[in-house]
Amino acid sequence: MNKHLLSRRQFTAQCAAFGLSLPAVSAMTALQASDRVLAPAAAAKTAGRSVTFPDGTSVPALGQGCWHLGQGRHPQAVEEEALRTGISLGMTLIDTSGNYGNGRSEQFISHVITGQRDRIFLVSKVEGDQVSGDGIARACAASLARLGTEYLDLYLLHWPVASAQFSGVVAAFEQLRAAGKIRAWGVSNFNVGQMDDLFRVPDGHRCATNQVPYSLNNRRIERDVLPWCKQHNMPAMAYSPLGGDHKLVVGDRTLAQVGTSHGCSAAAVALAWVIRSGNVIAIPESGSPAHVNENAMALSIALTPRDLQTLDAAYSGPFGAN
Repeated sequence: MNKHLLSRRQFTAQCAAFGLSLPAVSAMTALQASDRVLAPAAAAKTAGRSVTFPDGTSVPALGQGCWHLGQGRHPQAVEEEALRTGISLGMTLIDTSGNYGNGRSEQFISHVITGQRDRIFLVSKVEGDQVSGDGIARACAASLARLGTEYLDLYLLHWPVASAQFSGVVAAFEQLRAAGKIRAWGVSNFNVGQMDDLFRVPDGHRCATNQVPYSLNNRRIERDVLPWCKQHNMPAMAYSPLGGDHKLVVGDRTLAQVGTSHGCSAAAVALAWVIRSGNVIAIPESGSPAHVNENAMALSIALTPRDLQTLDAAYSGPFGAN
């Protein structure tokens, strides 16, 4: 049994503390009951694939995104249990940003990582409109306060700024790294031209990753960004690896058929496909413990050449068009 699962009495007391209604309590109880069945099977099959950053740091190939968490989509107790479930199954990389819910995502995460910070590879982001002056340092300090931690494992520039600003951004990141506030830094949503410009500024080569959208139905980075990252020994980090809110691939019949042959869900197949190269980290988001269990199965799935051919045929082209 997942050691983080609450007893019924503990859970009821916690729900009362959060002010949850009886329907919400019933929903959470049902989810916990399903996890008692799912968690052992998932834990037995997660083999622990990892990806290595340029500095030698190894992280799980499958992490957890937190864009919408802590903002009322589900009862907070349910979302906290989902995040804890993922951690227990090896999905210990947690990705957030200071602007997710105006900081509510970071505050939410702080409740989960308390007492187990050393197990977590924590990623947050700074926005492009915060890079002037001491803005990056101030944004980082605010994120650390909301997260209740003394350092970030990885700090990303969320969206590109003008190339002329890259040297100042890198210098600010390096100052934070020297001060022990962050252990590494990277970027997000950069194209190849912007990556080339970044690497031309002093210490630009210290960039640890580029976080970009990548899924079966969005394969655009395969044309240039992924080859660039491979050439520079840099892993990519894939957000929206299941297709994003409005273009989810989990209902696809082809994925379901491949999943049946592996004894897993369509979501697990889609995630296994994203991390298949060993140079991509996927950060799916889920506020459901049951869905997290399904996602974690991707760590143990070895897609066959026939599987890959089937998926390529169903999702060919830069936009994964059928």
